[in-house]
This record gives sequence, C-alpha cells and structure tokens, in this order.
Amino acid sequence: MTQAKHGDTVRVHYTGKLDDGTVFDSSANRDPLEFTIGAGNIIPGFEKAVVGMTQGESKTETIPTEQAYGPYLEDMVVTIDRQQMPPEIEPEVGQQLHIQQPDGNLLPVMVTNIDDGTVTLDANHPLAGENLTFDIQLVDIAS
Repeated sequence: MTQAKHGDTVRVHYTGKLDDGTVFDSSANRDPLEFTIGAGNIIPGFEKAVVGMTQGESKTETIPTEQAYGPYLEDMVVTIDRQQMPPEIEPEVGQQLHIQQPDGNLLPVMVTNIDDGTVTLDANHPLAGENLTFDIQLVDIAS
C-alpha cells in the first residue's frame, strides 16, 4: 500500500486531546482536514505523525510541546494601561483581540486579566506549552 510522504496531499480525521484528556479539537462531524505534507500549514509533529501512514490506517500520537505550538513564553504577556485601548473596546477576560504590530501585521492576543486601570494581554497560542495527543485516521492520499 502507498504510504504518505513529503509532498503528498492527505486528508485525515483527527481528535486532539490535552494530557488530562480534554478534547480541544476534532474533525468529527466535519470534513476531514486536508493538507500537503511539508507545506508548513500545520504543526510539525502532526505532519511527522502522518508520514508513513497508509490509507485507512489509524494511530494515536503524542506530540511534544516543541513539535506543537512551542513553549509558553512569559515575554509574550504584557500589561497595558486601559487608556491605551481604543475607547470602543470594552475588554473582557477570554476575549480575543488583534494588535497591529509596527510592521503592519496583526497579532492575535487574549485578554487574561483586567483590574483597576490595566489590561493583561497574552500573545501565546492558547495551546503553547502543552503536549498534544492526536487520534489520527488517514482517509486519503493524493500524490
């Protein structure tokens, strides 16, 4: 049988879980995830897990932080004066915002704390610092 390799476009069903078993994402009840191995569109550890799989094969793979969204970095958390935020934004804990960087790119951040006059913003990916376990089923390979 043909094995998935670098450059192949594959379709997979998956369920992603944290170390405590919490499901953070799944393709159940959706179309399979389609990506090209090596294109860099998904986390490196997931790509590596699919390489060598055959159509119809299923496996469970634990991906370490370094091959997922990287470590949680404290320097990606900043506390700003509430007055630095646009007046039309009423921040709430858990709210996702976008900050325009000096180069014009938008950086997604999460509001993690609000207190008297300050707002704490976290630019880490929500899954940074986590090992991720995926149940993967390779649905299709298109070379």
